[in-house]
Amino acid sequence: MDRRVTSLQVAKRAGVSQSAVSRVFSGASASAATAEKVRAAAAELGYRPNVLARAMITGKSRVIGLVVAYLDNQFYPEALQRLSNALQASGYHILIFTTSNDADEVETVVQDMLDHQVEGIIAASVSLSSALTDLCAKAGIPVVLFNRGQPGSGLSSVTSANVKGGYTATQALIDAGHTRIAHIAGWEGSMTGRDRRQGFEDAMADAGLTPFAIVDGMYSRDVAAASTRQLLSGANRPDAIFVANDHMAFAVIEEIRAAGLNIPDDISIIGYDDTPLAAWPSFDLTTVRQPVNRMVEATVTTLMSAIAGAETYAHTIEIEGPLIQRGSSKPPKGPRP
Repeated sequence: MDRRVTSLQVAKRAGVSQSAVSRVFSGASASAATAEKVRAAAAELGYRPNVLARAMITGKSRVIGLVVAYLDNQFYPEALQRLSNALQASGYHILIFTTSNDADEVETVVQDMLDHQVEGIIAASVSLSSALTDLCAKAGIPVVLFNRGQPGSGLSSVTSANVKGGYTATQALIDAGHTRIAHIAGWEGSMTGRDRRQGFEDAMADAGLTPFAIVDGMYSRDVAAASTRQLLSGANRPDAIFVANDHMAFAVIEEIRAAGLNIPDDISIIGYDDTPLAAWPSFDLTTVRQPVNRMVEATVTTLMSAIAGAETYAHTIEIEGPLIQRGSSKPPKGPRP
């Protein structure tokens, strides 16, 4: 038997109309005395308003869908927490969906989010097909890409300045006197990975250096570890490696130590993200910091403006982050000429 308390029962207990109960819990106009009576009656009866039912009526769920592909990367749990806090401060809740970058899986997840009546979508490290982009546009659901760009999609995106970050990391290795510099890149299917690689290649070219090697690390710890073993297997080895994110860089550090080599005396390592583990003494990782607070603020501001109808065009926002010098890489030899 259904024992759920209804708004009609609350109205009878409070001595008000059912519409008065609805106004109180929807945030509409109601006198202080009416609100006090309704909330007291609701507490006595154990009544909880049906948020989903109200969303179907009003079209306002106050829910944002967030889809993410790489929760094993330590950057994303921190970013998701900050996104959730920022959205709650704006009066919204967040539904988190996980997926791979497989197009069919992403489509299923986005369809599920639309079925849940979300008012907006944040896609973290996930690309959307043109068909999904059109579907969201027709449904009037704005989408903002977080830490992933998608040129030509018509979607707003918020990233760090990845090309410049890749350049800065590589230049720091060059300034430390390294010449045999390898790059374990991010997934080549992502704009983030391609941009960081571009920054690496630009810095090497400007210094008149040829990359020791460029490997697609797929943003995978296992792939990065295997790539490191391969880089160390020959008679000649790199004297520095720029790794496209910290998650892979930790695996690179472990493989170098397992080979009996010293960091940074034998090989310098620089990562990208500045996740909390980077500062741990066991890693002490030099890395490019992703300005997560500013990225989250820009993402939420952009999405809220789109939901309010204040924005009708896509924004491409890139936010610069500094290089955090730690013990995994040699410091610069001196001021640049």
